[in-house]
Amino acid sequence: MRRFTPTRAVLTLALAAVLAACADPAPPPATVDAPPPPMATADTAAASDSADVHRFRIGSLDAAVLRDGDIRVPNDGKTLAVGIPKPEVDAVLTQAGEPTDTVHLGVQALLVRSGDRVLLFDTGAGDADFADAGRLPASLRAAGVEPAQVTDIFISHAHPDHVGGLTDGAGQALFANATVHLSAPEWQAVQAAPANAALVAAISPRVDAFAPGAEIVPGVTAIPVEGHTPGHSAYEIVDGDARLLYIGDAAHHFAVSVQRPQWTIAFDGDAPVAEASREALLAHAADSAVTIASPHFPYPGLGRIVRREGSFVWAPLQ
Repeated sequence: MRRFTPTRAVLTLALAAVLAACADPAPPPATVDAPPPPMATADTAAASDSADVHRFRIGSLDAAVLRDGDIRVPNDGKTLAVGIPKPEVDAVLTQAGEPTDTVHLGVQALLVRSGDRVLLFDTGAGDADFADAGRLPASLRAAGVEPAQVTDIFISHAHPDHVGGLTDGAGQALFANATVHLSAPEWQAVQAAPANAALVAAISPRVDAFAPGAEIVPGVTAIPVEGHTPGHSAYEIVDGDARLLYIGDAAHHFAVSVQRPQWTIAFDGDAPVAEASREALLAHAADSAVTIASPHFPYPGLGRIVRREGSFVWAPLQ
């Protein structure tokens, strides 16, 4: 049977329709100008801020970006902007004030407290050898939350820099009381890979494999962003009129991926589909002025996408 591959136009329209269905016209962005009172546990005093915890609000919800670490890759056309002549990539990086020998990607997770739920979006890289990471547990505690208090984890996709923090050094589930939400196609792909056997054994009793595009818990809706992995999802978090879009790996680099969405990254499983999905998501973000949270943009990865000169640019929130 011949596999059907959707065109760029079809994918753009489909993703735009899903995003539009989840958004009201011109929603107010999440605000970062007035940090909320520190998030506290039931057993300890309120925690103070640290360099690895950036607090903000989504409407009335307490939220924080938690630093896990960094990834650095050579700017050699093999990882980011695959196959693009280096002078073209260098020009984008230089204009953004970035070095041209190495590409830097942050690794961070998003924490949100909603009623009696403590929500964590992705879990960082853990002790993966390709990243200078593993700070998430300390960042979480600096935000006033113990791993056992996390009730819900939302996985954008199962690459190691997003699920590495699900288990500890002994392979045991780090978040013992959390339901792990990821899309059904993503969970199926995870289970099918022999290299994931230890991870599957650790988390399977608590996995919720949701249908792509579902509202998973009140105020959190999955947004399918196809092409990166079989079930890659962004997440829209809503409180009243305030909205934030956690984009997962829809875009990796704040300049290259945003200004040149048609330049692929080696980790995209289906590059043409990922390019179309990325462009559609960026267009929606720019046109709706929704606040973006990115796990790989410069910490804390909060900002907006703005149209400029026929493409897009990243505008970090101050």
